[in-house]
Amino acid sequence: MDAPVFAPWSPAFVADPYPAYADLRARGRVHWFEPTRQWLVPHHADVSALLRDRRLGRTYLHRFSHEEFGRTPPPAAHEPFHTLNDNGLLDLEAPDHTRIRRLVTKAFTPRTVQELEPTVRRLAAGLVGKLVGNGGGDLLAEVAEPLPVAVIAEMLGIPEADREPLRPWSADICGMYELNPSEETAARAVRASLEFSAYLRELIAERRKEPGQDLISALIAAYDEGDRLSEQEMVSTCVLLLNAGHEATVNTTANGWWTLFRHPEQLAALRADPALLPTAVEELMRYDTPLQLFERWVLDDIEIGGTVVPRGSEVALLFGSANRDPARFARPDELDLARPDNPHITFGAGIHYCLGAPLARVELAAVFGELLRQAPSMRLASEPQWGPGFVIRGVRELRVEL
Repeated sequence: MDAPVFAPWSPAFVADPYPAYADLRARGRVHWFEPTRQWLVPHHADVSALLRDRRLGRTYLHRFSHEEFGRTPPPAAHEPFHTLNDNGLLDLEAPDHTRIRRLVTKAFTPRTVQELEPTVRRLAAGLVGKLVGNGGGDLLAEVAEPLPVAVIAEMLGIPEADREPLRPWSADICGMYELNPSEETAARAVRASLEFSAYLRELIAERRKEPGQDLISALIAAYDEGDRLSEQEMVSTCVLLLNAGHEATVNTTANGWWTLFRHPEQLAALRADPALLPTAVEELMRYDTPLQLFERWVLDDIEIGGTVVPRGSEVALLFGSANRDPARFARPDELDLARPDNPHITFGAGIHYCLGAPLARVELAAVFGELLRQAPSMRLASEPQWGPGFVIRGVRELRVEL
């Protein structure tokens, strides 16, 4: 039998990975992929179970050294990126993950999200109004990107004058999450890690002197009350909130509208009945998820469909495939904005379930709602090209006209 056609560096595959996912699911529950030395897991039931399985971890360093785990330590030149990344919630395991998540959750409550909602709606209305006033433009650069960056910056208390480098820093750091990143990608990530960290350390020092009503001030207050949170953990947490807090929203917005333009009957139904919006947002996240793959380390041997995956291995959980699995979703390749049963795993599961999921839903509802309201005749101006990334997958631009 031929090897499954999983080609994450191919532009054609990135543009439409779903036929290859169907092939992977048909061929079995787990597949060895030599180019990245990972086990690919394509089925919804397995992905969902493994996200909750404590025999896997986002890191192994809480239990093993690199050498004990059979891994080569990262190059010394990459150290600034790894220091920043490895102290963030996404790449920690208990007990550090539990401690930091508890602190961040205190400052990231449903009430906080609720209080942010008018700000989110105001920002979305302003950005969409500008796009409409211009008669169209690049929906990605002019609406999708600025909104979540502004919201997270507002939460963190980053002054408006300092926000311009946030998106480029984030994009450069996130380049390291792609499969087998190049040395050039690593160099950009290291530079962004150093610059972003230095900026946040200055901001933390300012907030220590003059606290505000923001997340950084809340984390400092938690530290002063005796909860242990090092400055590096604080910096890493803030960077993660920006990276995770906007990459998904940006790509769900742009990918979602590209999907709607390709499904005119569904778009017409949504325009006719804005009450469909909550289920529509969930369906757009399922149909073309912005995070296609999530990696976990195997800390103790596991078995998947009769295949033993040994300790020291890395599994690649294919979110994009899981969200199109016919074993879990009726007619998975059809877009159904009214889909009633939609347990997509776009936000993950288990202890690393996305902390910002409620905020992401508020942002998406606001931006889609404003575009439906202010730009009811919006249409695609030119077919978009997909960006080079596969793990974090999105279009380069989305040009629209009114």
